[in-house]
Amino acid sequence: MSHNTEPETASRLPVVTITPQFKAQAPLALADLRAGGPVRRVRLASGLEAWAVLSYTESRTALTHPHLLKNPEPALAALDAAGFTSHEVGHGFGGSMLFSDPPDHTRLRRLVAPTFSARRTGLLAGRVQVIADEILDMMAQQDEVDLVEAFCAPLPMTVICELLGVPVDERAQFRTWSQALVGIPSPERRENGVRLNRYLADLVERKRAAPSDDLLSDLIAQHNEEDGRLSHVELIAMAALLVVAGHDTTVNLLGNAMVALFRQPEQAELLRSRPDLVAGAVEEFLRVDSSVEQSTFRFAAEELELGGTRIRRGDLVVVYLGEASRDAPQDDGADPAKLDVSRTNARHLAFGHGIHHCVGAPLARMEASIAIGALLRRFPALRPAISLTDVPWIPAGMMRGPVRLPVRLHD
Repeated sequence: MSHNTEPETASRLPVVTITPQFKAQAPLALADLRAGGPVRRVRLASGLEAWAVLSYTESRTALTHPHLLKNPEPALAALDAAGFTSHEVGHGFGGSMLFSDPPDHTRLRRLVAPTFSARRTGLLAGRVQVIADEILDMMAQQDEVDLVEAFCAPLPMTVICELLGVPVDERAQFRTWSQALVGIPSPERRENGVRLNRYLADLVERKRAAPSDDLLSDLIAQHNEEDGRLSHVELIAMAALLVVAGHDTTVNLLGNAMVALFRQPEQAELLRSRPDLVAGAVEEFLRVDSSVEQSTFRFAAEELELGGTRIRRGDLVVVYLGEASRDAPQDDGADPAKLDVSRTNARHLAFGHGIHHCVGAPLARMEASIAIGALLRRFPALRPAISLTDVPWIPAGMMRGPVRLPVRLHD
């Protein structure tokens, strides 16, 4: 980083390295980390050091703080030294609203927000139900499957591919490339990210030549550099962002939800008997184990204080959305450490807070409600095929979710 002296409030605390083992035990490990204070120094898997914001109150403050911005200019030297280049315009989803501050962010969000309104995503619910039922029909022919590979991944992938107009025979490769956008930097991931951007650029040209009834064609219609709407770079970056927002996050939401239900099977039985609880239960799943474990970087444009800790200009700040959600006060007074699918109005930060609140939240909620409800109804004997302690978790990066989840479908 740009300085060597730690603020006095944190000098007695060691820098904690976020290892794969740490991430596998994230709910427990992050709770232990938060016990030492709401803002702690961590070393990420990328090698970068950052301030981790862990409490609900301080996370809400960080996510809306006027001096914590997405513009990486104050920290470019540290980022480049660590080989962390996904912030660059034209790579990954750099240039999208995820890495923008107002006024660019305001303009970009205004253009895409209507596409993901609760009303418009509600119109997709029937199609999502059909896709879910078709996948479950194929699963039902087997006794044991990897739930991530068989259901959690193909459902949102099919939905986002249909939304973007990706041809069926190109979707398997499309998924491989898309996974590069949320991992830590590596030559292979970076190359896959470049390939995805090239593919999206080619798909844009195909849609431009032959528009159809899909989201990408709608975005292309917004592409007009002269009037300051969507530039070509912004169009490609927005498409890449929508891949992650519409796929990877939902894959892990579904995987985390099923692990939580396997740990407390009486909660799964309650949902089977009370399907009216499923929509609210999705909020509880997000609270207990968020699929987006941490935010993207914020960069301190000016010196500030957060949770009693001095943050200096150029420092990186990461909000741990999952831990902040588990720290969120709940209105019902029930034990926040336990999954309770009957909890009403579960408070969490899984979709962020402030101007960067996830624009795809209505779609994720709708997909998860349909998917979880359909899965539980279809397979009343559904149970894990391995010990839950042996479930492998995503080892690095922003996401939290099982890599594999072998299950038995029938008695």
